[in-house]
Amino acid sequence: MTVTLAQPSFVLPPERNAVAPPEARGLARDGVRLLVAGDSLTHARFCELPQHLTPGDLVVVNNSATLAAAIDGRMDSGPIAVHFATWLDDGGWVVELRTTARTPVPAEELSAGMRIQLPEGAHATLREPWLAGARRLWIADVTTDPRRLLDVYGYPITYSYVPQRWSASYYSTVFGRILGSAEMPSAARPFTEHLVLDLIAAGIGIAPITLHTGVSSPEAGEPPSPERFAVPDATARTVNDTKAAGGRVIAVGTTVTRALETAADPSGRVHPAHGWTELVLGEDRPARVVDGLITGWHAPGASHLDLLVAVAGETTVHAAYSVALDTGYLWHEFGDSALLLRG
Repeated sequence: MTVTLAQPSFVLPPERNAVAPPEARGLARDGVRLLVAGDSLTHARFCELPQHLTPGDLVVVNNSATLAAAIDGRMDSGPIAVHFATWLDDGGWVVELRTTARTPVPAEELSAGMRIQLPEGAHATLREPWLAGARRLWIADVTTDPRRLLDVYGYPITYSYVPQRWSASYYSTVFGRILGSAEMPSAARPFTEHLVLDLIAAGIGIAPITLHTGVSSPEAGEPPSPERFAVPDATARTVNDTKAAGGRVIAVGTTVTRALETAADPSGRVHPAHGWTELVLGEDRPARVVDGLITGWHAPGASHLDLLVAVAGETTVHAAYSVALDTGYLWHEFGDSALLLRG
């Protein structure tokens, strides 16, 4: 397979899509495959993660829990799914509208003032596109608190590569405590309570941040959207102490990487921070504090690929993706994992 990350051109065969949770395939959550990539490449199982880290390393996790953020609605043209991406400070909500075939509603069918019917007689009125130059995500004013409707009628956001609907428990992580993510911070999905204890027993620290994920950016070249985050004082101090002692900071997912790097100053020192992050990592903005990350496998054209390069370097990411494609690793939130380390 050819993998060119500057302009991602690899082809993902359909059979590499993980179409169901590993539990439905006879695996434990931490039984999925793990490719460790740094100075060398090693094939492992996720439950073996402690063997590939070092005492004194720090694993930083995202404690955001996943909303059942999709709900059925209706436009004048017919039924749709409404994805609630995040709430705004002025009371509006960012939404994405998808057809029953789970593809985005065409931009030409959306306009300011359009009303979307929701359950219980509620409705959402499109206000304006959220991001300049993009019409996939819209700000909407909703006549009731969407979280109440989601509690009753919501279901997890899914895409066409997962043909069956799975309950919300399959979209949870062991670290999820603060409800707010539109989609699961999926890099943490393979962690189990037993594995967390194994990490602690091996002398590897664990510290939390919060970043509430928005909806995915499936269109090639589309940058990540702004997201709510918080890096608490205790985590900032633990990260700085780890670095000072010569340990490595391992981020669990692109969400954790984005939060930590947003809170890092040019010297790589992390400070307590909260609010919105619009940081985009890549060649022009490499990672300053994160030494490695645990991640799933991202689709061709995803902006997350640039973030991986910002942490581990293009050589490592290129080698990992080439090997993963050649050796049958599975993609997306129910798929396999990688530990990418800066060389």
